[in-house]
Amino acid sequence: MPRPILATVHPEALQHNLNQARLRAPDARVWAVVKANAYGHGIERCFDALRGADGFAMIDLAEAERVRALDWRGPLLLLEGVFEPRDLELCSRLHLWHAVHCTEQIDWLAAHKTQVPHRVFLKLNSGMNRLGFTPTAFRAAWARLNALPQVEEISLMTHFSDADGPRGIAHQVAAFEAATADLPGERTLCNSAAILRHAQSPLRGEGVSTLAADWVREGIALYGGAPDYPEHTAADWGLQPTMTLSSRLIGAQQLQPADTVGYGSAFAAEVPMRIGVVACGYADGYPRHAPTGTPVLVNGVRTRTVGRVSMDMIAVDLSPLEAAGVAAGVGSEVVLWGVSPSTGAQLPVDEVARSAGTISYELLCAVAQRVHFG
Repeated sequence: MPRPILATVHPEALQHNLNQARLRAPDARVWAVVKANAYGHGIERCFDALRGADGFAMIDLAEAERVRALDWRGPLLLLEGVFEPRDLELCSRLHLWHAVHCTEQIDWLAAHKTQVPHRVFLKLNSGMNRLGFTPTAFRAAWARLNALPQVEEISLMTHFSDADGPRGIAHQVAAFEAATADLPGERTLCNSAAILRHAQSPLRGEGVSTLAADWVREGIALYGGAPDYPEHTAADWGLQPTMTLSSRLIGAQQLQPADTVGYGSAFAAEVPMRIGVVACGYADGYPRHAPTGTPVLVNGVRTRTVGRVSMDMIAVDLSPLEAAGVAAGVGSEVVLWGVSPSTGAQLPVDEVARSAGTISYELLCAVAQRVHFG
């Protein structure tokens, strides 16, 4: 039989989370963000569940080709735009919309020969300081694009750095409003955190009245992660887990006081205890830096990891199961994150990520190729 580690995608949860964006931004259209292979879930595995989106947004051309190959005829948006001039040929052929965030991309468009004018999303650097034109350069970039016969329509976009935190977004909203005042075109500002926390805040602009504007971009919330965890959990936002990473116990050991577990003897038993060995390790995408105490479910009972994560195995404390009168041994179900198939108990991926000092985005995207999806 194959090694028992399994990643399971839950289509009904994807549909539910997509609808949560619609509830919070009822007048906006929704981009389903499927970059990084749909945050590790697999574009093809998610596509049918996400057909209700108004468009799909991604980073690279190969992902856009995959969505078109699934017979999607609606909008596709390249969030970072094109990376070299010849990419524009594929944009023309596949009817891709694409971000424009630097003068080089405008130069490439100006030299591009096409019979199909492009829909572009002009990006403002409103304070994130990654991609985009500064507020002082933005209107000149818009004027130059507007003069190109290769451009059919210009939409306006920015990206928030602090929509999930205490600094908030007021400074970036003010920069966006000032830079885009009186410019025509649809707007897109809201990422997942802004959809959940700020979508109904006011926005001044061409034909819009709230921050949700014309389009919202749902990323991590689509996949059941809370962008502002631990201030809010996924359940607080009405989100459901879309991936379960599960495995089974493949061994067990009885420890005596002072017995150690794993490489570096990083964990030593203080009392007699029984541990289980799980078929999962950092080669499967589980974070190597997850410390002793990272939560895990065994037969639906919450317990913890002990010792270091190794390439193919982790150890878990079986004491809570014994205290609950739940038997566990070789073959017992283990949920690393997600939903227990046998009991329905949930272990949020955000909680596992926080214990490991990272975020749910990384865990979902890091599931390794050797893990079977079911």
